[in-house]
Amino acid sequence: MAPAALLLLWLPSLVAQSSAGYLTVGEPQRVAGKRNAEVQSKIPCTVQAGYHVNSDKPAEDYLIPLKLTWTATGALEPGQVIYPTPKMEKYTFSDKPLSVFTGQFDLTANFKVAANAPAGPGIATGKLRYQACDNRACYVAISYQIQ
Repeated sequence: MAPAALLLLWLPSLVAQSSAGYLTVGEPQRVAGKRNAEVQSKIPCTVQAGYHVNSDKPAEDYLIPLKLTWTATGALEPGQVIYPTPKMEKYTFSDKPLSVFTGQFDLTANFKVAANAPAGPGIATGKLRYQACDNRACYVAISYQIQ
């Protein structure tokens, strides 16, 4: 059986900065895998200086978590997304420290190449959603549609 190559995401909508410029997402790592194989791709992210994004498990219920979700494509079955270890930081608008990501960090996306995946490149589709904040307040949630 020929291996099915997995080509993950080089997407202008993902790479482009949001209109507010709080978070930029770089080109995901390209990976290759055989049918039935588990593969991982690292996705570099950078939060603009002076801002933070809530972690995947925010400390307060009212805060919107950073969340990366994928849609099954037939050739690729999405698995667990691994988020970095968040920082606990205190901000003036909250009585207790918050669970956040700042600066540069990677998200790790796990996939399984389907048993019947065709040979050649495959593309994963999904969505990245986050809420950016500065030391005074949090702003509207922003989503990137990944195609």
